[in-house]
Amino acid sequence: MLYLIASLLISFTANTQVIFEFTKESNLSNWRIVDDGVMGGLSKGKFKLNEQGKGEFYGFVSLENNGGFSSLRFQPNPIVFENKSKALITVKGDGKNYQFRIKERKNDYASYISTFSTSGKWQTIEIQLKDLYPSWRGRKLQQPNYAGNRIEEITFLIANKTEENFKLEIEKIELK
Repeated sequence: MLYLIASLLISFTANTQVIFEFTKESNLSNWRIVDDGVMGGLSKGKFKLNEQGKGEFYGFVSLENNGGFSSLRFQPNPIVFENKSKALITVKGDGKNYQFRIKERKNDYASYISTFSTSGKWQTIEIQLKDLYPSWRGRKLQQPNYAGNRIEEITFLIANKTEENFKLEIEKIELK
């Protein structure tokens, strides 16, 4: 019986590919903030490891000077995968909506996007990769949804067309 439980646990975890899991020792060198300041806006996002060892993306979104977004970008070594259909993100938000974005290649102009809502509690959000739609500068593109097997950039973005403080804690990003 114990062997069967161990085998089931191994096969379950073998089906999941961890992209990044935050700990108190996490290296944040591949993570960076990109705010609307690149276009003259005044939003200010920040990123740190909090006392619990989770990634904490926080700040203020301003609408001044045609602003309105803050983003946290992760550029790992290329992630190539097979037989994965979902992104799993374990987060604790502030009740606001955020976008999860990926790029197949970091220099692509378009990102593939899904919006998710946070509840104020820890939650694991499942995002179907095939449902990620292409977008560029806030405009949905008339191109097919994501159908790739490569990721070179992952982004969390807040852009709710309102001035607001925000805080999103991130525990883990996986593919399943």
